[in-house]
Amino acid sequence: QVQLVESGGGLVQPGGSLRLSCAASGSSLSILFMRWYRQAPGKQREMVAHVSDGDTTIYPNSVKGRFTISRDNAKNTVYLQMNSLKPEDTAVYLCYAFSRLGVAYWGQGTQVTVSS
Repeated sequence: QVQLVESGGGLVQPGGSLRLSCAASGSSLSILFMRWYRQAPGKQREMVAHVSDGDTTIYPNSVKGRFTISRDNAKNTVYLQMNSLKPEDTAVYLCYAFSRLGVAYWGQGTQVTVSS
């Protein structure tokens, strides 16, 4: 079992920055890769960042160059640095982990609102 707890969301003005954190506990050594997703009202859930245990990262074009995912293995924490935020980035951001046993885990989500 893996537990994921996100933090760092909030209200930010367009052009601003936020850093989200996702702390993993439990069987965190079994994690194969981690991702950040976002869910906006009326829209499909979208993957915004991926990091493998080999530190390979993947981003969709919508956030490439603005978002950066990183992981601190010593702290069992994954971060999402979000810069140059736009109103369309407003969503609930969710942390996701996939284990070597083929089990997926989700965090509870943290709200990010980009508005002036």
